Amino acid sequence: MTPSAHRRPRTVLAMEPRVRDALFDAAARRRLTAVAATDPAVAVRDFTAPEHAAALAGAEALLTGSGCPPLTESALERMPRLRTVVHAAGSVKHHVTDACWQRGITVASAAAANALPVAEYTVAAVLFAGKRVLDAQRAYRERRGRVDAPALLAGAGNFRRTVGVVGASRVGRRVIELLRPYDLRVLLYDPYVTGEEAARLGVRAVDLDELARAGDVVTLHAPELPGTRHLFDRARLALMPDGATLVNTARGSLVDTEALTRELVAGRLSAVLDVTEPEVPPAGSPLYDLPNVLLTPHVAGSLGNELGRLAHTALDELERYGHGLPYAGPVRPGDLPRSA
Repeated sequence: MTPSAHRRPRTVLAMEPRVRDALFDAAARRRLTAVAATDPAVAVRDFTAPEHAAALAGAEALLTGSGCPPLTESALERMPRLRTVVHAAGSVKHHVTDACWQRGITVASAAAANALPVAEYTVAAVLFAGKRVLDAQRAYRERRGRVDAPALLAGAGNFRRTVGVVGASRVGRRVIELLRPYDLRVLLYDPYVTGEEAARLGVRAVDLDELARAGDVVTLHAPELPGTRHLFDRARLALMPDGATLVNTARGSLVDTEALTRELVAGRLSAVLDVTEPEVPPAGSPLYDLPNVLLTPHVAGSLGNELGRLAHTALDELERYGHGLPYAGPVRPGDLPRSA
């Protein structure tokens, strides 16, 4: 970048105040005011609020996060100078509308930065599944003494296990990249990825049923779309081999929860579930207590100090905009039908 060419676009933060506070520590706020003309104390949650009218009328850029209202035609009429939206999180589907594209507004997202912790969580889940950590933990808890691990975990381990990755999304590709150093066989299902592209990724492209049959661990990274609902239904779950593990860090709707619960209660499969359908299982759900299930409350994405990565990724994009450079993580209208 050429510092002399930089200008500070007039920018408004549109997100929940608690999200702003979590994203921007003191250092990030200093950088924010260095790259953009903005008041970091203001976080807009309502585009119709009179107290924000002047700031929105002059805004060239919106820096958005969770809690940003939809950018409808009526909302955009209040922002006649708006030229770009930079999202300090993943999906923009909740607030970027067709009206944005019709006005020629450019959009960037920190989705690539948010993909990293999800991929890290997934790789940990894959390796723990191969090592049968849940079985070992349960046996140790019950015995409260020496466990014959070689007998208990005969056949466990991550040497030449087969991992099936469903979806070459940002997260799916990062999972493939992070699994590369391990002695694993990785299969990929993605209807938009050719065999040649899969080979370049270092994996083998297969159809979904073959992946389900072959995977010691199957990990889901497909978007939530009408065509992906219950991608793993009763029939496809039945294809998975006894003792296999299903990992879901994507969307709960990709799995028929009732069918999966039956398989888990029977003890035929194991699961690592960071998302479910419904998002919070009912209090009486067996998923909370089954020994072959690791259930977490949607924590795979950016949390805690990982939010700083999102903030600085978004600020990188604002800085590029100020220099007249293309975005590193642009979002285009054609991306949305196939993205999370």
